[in-house]
Amino acid sequence: MRRLVVAAVMVVAVGAGGAGPVRADGQRWPGVDGAGSGERPDAREFALAPSRAVGPLRFTSSERLAPGVVARTFATTGVGGPVRGDLLDVDLRAPGVRVGLLAPPKVAARRTVSAMADARGALAGVNGDFFNITEARPGVVATGSSSGPAVDAGRPLKGAVPDGQRFGPALPPGTSSEAVIGIGADGRGRLGRLRLAGTIRSKRVTLPLRGLNQYALPVDGAGAFTHDWGSVSRRRAVCGTDTARNAPCSTNTVEVTVRRGVVAKVGGEVGAGPIPLGTTVLVGREEAADALRRLRPGDRVAVTHRLTGPVRFRFAVGGVPVLRDGEPLKGLDPRGPAPRTAAGFGRGGHRMYLVVADGRSAESGGLTLAELADLLAKAGADDAVNLDGGGSSTFVARSLGEDAVTVRNTPSAGAQRAVANGIGVFHRP
Repeated sequence: MRRLVVAAVMVVAVGAGGAGPVRADGQRWPGVDGAGSGERPDAREFALAPSRAVGPLRFTSSERLAPGVVARTFATTGVGGPVRGDLLDVDLRAPGVRVGLLAPPKVAARRTVSAMADARGALAGVNGDFFNITEARPGVVATGSSSGPAVDAGRPLKGAVPDGQRFGPALPPGTSSEAVIGIGADGRGRLGRLRLAGTIRSKRVTLPLRGLNQYALPVDGAGAFTHDWGSVSRRRAVCGTDTARNAPCSTNTVEVTVRRGVVAKVGGEVGAGPIPLGTTVLVGREEAADALRRLRPGDRVAVTHRLTGPVRFRFAVGGVPVLRDGEPLKGLDPRGPAPRTAAGFGRGGHRMYLVVADGRSAESGGLTLAELADLLAKAGADDAVNLDGGGSSTFVARSLGEDAVTVRNTPSAGAQRAVANGIGVFHRP
């Protein structure tokens, strides 16, 4: 049973219209979640002093889920008052322990963390990358697709959207939406960066491939959508710009259907619907659209793609770097505090830490990004990323003898949110 930590600086009082509980200092906890912990329009309304460190980290319970996998609850303090949460300590060298991607059947889809964990037989897991959860443009649907790259069992599922199109807190200087955390081919955990490399090549056209199953393409770029994408409309990919996510959709677009290396259709409307195995749908905007219009049905086209970087990842998911070599990154987004999810590695990449800190309640005020980085360092991590937070923050696990996971934290929305992906921990004796 988790020990409850009662906040001394906050009282709960629901305001008119259900806007959320009120803190003792008169500030109001908002009642509506945004797309993650860094996306709240009112996140700066709390007149709190800057904080870069949490208080002493106390572990309040411990449960061995499998050899090398221990679930702990913790208590600490931050700028928003008391904080409680969950930490999964994973020894990556323990026999039978593996870490991998939790994901829905398609890239453009969402599932709860518990549903994804049970579908893949995971022992425990947390939510993953920030994702395209809302859209205000008429006729454009939110895809549910994540912002950063994703690799599952060594296979690239998607690339990163342009920095200006991503969701989540502001990126620290020197980082990008291509940042990932994952497990390398050598079994060690690492932070890295995965850049999409590829080409669209025919006798009429040669173009660099600028997108793979992404909800946003660079201006003037062309992207490929495969069977992994799903049936959700691809129109979101031609909306916004490289620096303005909410900018209008492009009016110069084209979609080309390529079946087994041969152009089957060239059309101006970017559409929806499932993509069969062996079929690639090319979407172009602006200059790339002008180039792709030169293709004709019957033309042979070769489309190649891979995710490149200094690390060959067996599994990877996008995130915002917050800790490197045991030190918080400079320029972390100051907004918050908020519920947070994070993943980090220590001991030369042989130890993994998955953290969920609850927030937006009297019992747990949440963390700023700098506080999150400090908490991870205190837990033993050297390198870490912030994952999607707010109403997405979810930690699930199953005890010895159980057939299904249960939610161990307290999601700020009152229940699990369906999310784009997650990180799962597996054990096979």
